[in-house]
Amino acid sequence: MAETLNRILYVDDEPDIRAIVELSLRHVGGFDIRMAESGARALEILDGWTPQMILLDAMMPTMDGPATLAAIRERADLSAIPIAFMTAKAQPSEVARFKALGAIGVIAKPFDPMGLPGTVRALWGGTGPT
Repeated sequence: MAETLNRILYVDDEPDIRAIVELSLRHVGGFDIRMAESGARALEILDGWTPQMILLDAMMPTMDGPATLAAIRERADLSAIPIAFMTAKAQPSEVARFKALGAIGVIAKPFDPMGLPGTVRALWGGTGPT
């Protein structure tokens, strides 16, 4: 992608993980990051702000990551935003399933907070983890 990645939306129901991701991506990576605690909240944020990339937790109550991805893809104005999953479910069969849903990749949890910005940039550039 030609433009520089700056705006990221992170969606995760776990407050501790959201805090670590925010510190990592905002303070280490220098990204403009917004946080959502649920798929429904992510959709609300997307009504007024367009990220360049979305990172989704796969397992969330009510509206899980795959359901959130499907809802985002239904909106024409958001359908081209690259989406990756961040999940403990990173076995090859699960990664293949997430990619079949349209994800650009999967970042396995637990992740290295200091390395996360580089991992996200690599995914954005097409060279990140599968």
